[in-house]
Amino acid sequence: MIIPFYKSSDLAFTILNGDCFELLPQFNFKFDMIFADPPYFLSNDGISVQSGKIVSVNKGDWDKGGTLDQINKFNLKWLSLCRDKLKENGSVWISGTYHNIFSVANALTELDYKILNVVTWAKTNPPPNISCRYFTYSTEFIIWARKSQKVPHVFNYELMKQLNDNRQMTDVWRLPAIAPWEKSCGKHPTQKPLALLTRIILAATPKSAWILDPFAGSSTTGIAANLIGRRYLGIEQDKSFAEMGKQRKLEISNPLKAEEYRNKIKDIAIADFYNLTDRVCEDEPTYGLPF
Repeated sequence: MIIPFYKSSDLAFTILNGDCFELLPQFNFKFDMIFADPPYFLSNDGISVQSGKIVSVNKGDWDKGGTLDQINKFNLKWLSLCRDKLKENGSVWISGTYHNIFSVANALTELDYKILNVVTWAKTNPPPNISCRYFTYSTEFIIWARKSQKVPHVFNYELMKQLNDNRQMTDVWRLPAIAPWEKSCGKHPTQKPLALLTRIILAATPKSAWILDPFAGSSTTGIAANLIGRRYLGIEQDKSFAEMGKQRKLEISNPLKAEEYRNKIKDIAIADFYNLTDRVCEDEPTYGLPF
């Protein structure tokens, strides 16, 4: 039996502490959407700039690269496990850079997912390139793929259009990197901004949807999900990061703090206007998580 590391009182936010390769086969629940921020394999003893200071790019042993064959097998394995956890009309979003995204795309194709888009996240505030030998790295890629080749996926097209001044939204999203107010409970080295996760979740899920993140980190996916009335299961193998996710959920359990965060994310206000978000309530049904 799986014992959660943390389960919120509103039953909308659960963290499992462990390896997703070991935990995913132990339950049969089906999710509406999966977001995954797997290792980019960037920890190669290089340097970068952060807040005006030169820092190491090393994130931890989990981000150290292996051989090309090892990386490909890694991506095939977790994507295969995740495919079994998706509803037939579900979709998966995977973030990356050129270091891992081509391997991910090949694995998706091999496993018979249907790739829908490759979104380019163009950061409006990227760190400078200190070597002055390359263009500044300012983008990451997010592959969006659905489980089935033939079963239609969820896409809130009209909402995305409204978020883009009533024009079709393109696959280039200009959004800032993580803001200081998002680090109130500590900082994960690869933490994604809430604005990015909010848009992804709004694009591809109905209200009250269940979302899985197999590489949860500090649970940005879960915080974004709960702010807009979706439910979340995150799997994180590092206990300190799992604890950070717990503290972030406890923080937004204060209605004033949750509203403060919601007001900082422009997409939420527009989604609220079109009645595409709800607040998660304790008396709402949870329909089926086995732990």
